[in-house]
Amino acid sequence: MLVEDDTEISDMVSDYLTKEGFVVVRAYDGEEAVRKFAGRQFDLILLDLMLPKLSGMDFLQKVRQTSLVPVLITSAKDGDVDKALGLGFGADDYIAKPFSMIELAARIKAAIRRATQYAAAAPAERTPAPPEVLRVGDLVIDLENFSVSKNGAELKLTSKEFHLLKLFAVHPKRVFTKAQIYSSVWEDDYYGDENVINVHMRRLREKIEDDPSNPVYIKTLWGIGYKLGEFGE
Repeated sequence: MLVEDDTEISDMVSDYLTKEGFVVVRAYDGEEAVRKFAGRQFDLILLDLMLPKLSGMDFLQKVRQTSLVPVLITSAKDGDVDKALGLGFGADDYIAKPFSMIELAARIKAAIRRATQYAAAAPAERTPAPPEVLRVGDLVIDLENFSVSKNGAELKLTSKEFHLLKLFAVHPKRVFTKAQIYSSVWEDDYYGDENVINVHMRRLREKIEDDPSNPVYIKTLWGIGYKLGEFGE
């Protein structure tokens, strides 16, 4: 589903994706998107946030009430993207306007591939297995149940935030570049768009750090990347 109120952009994206083999259902405002989404199965939603009648954010919330379909946000406003990627909204990825058709198609294919692999792996994940628990400072990371607690209180992390934290906790002495982080967590090639990683890292720090502006769990190595803090030493 392509939800975009700019007809020129909608035509351009729809034509390109159709040539790439996708079946595209278009909506030009939030209310139309709600109607077309109801009762249908989609592999992915490509969603502009600035929509008439019903905002893209409101539409996304309605989608998440009934579906875990991958949602790829298109927007030129970083503040809206922060909200869409944050807890409670549930967007999966973000591509900034203006974007190239080649990158857009690659992001769409990667998101659909990840969702398909997750669904295929779900039955196997239900098989009982010994719990795997990592302790990092005051954090307890349960790899089997995908849960994190701090000083006994459960932290509400999104899937991406959990996998970011897990990446550093499993490799406590390794420094990760942004390209390596994107490849590991998003399982896709890195196109140099730092915004997605920056947003998720900021959200994660707000939840796990006592002082997010002075982080101790995930350290920034300026010009290089990130690594686990002193708790991993």
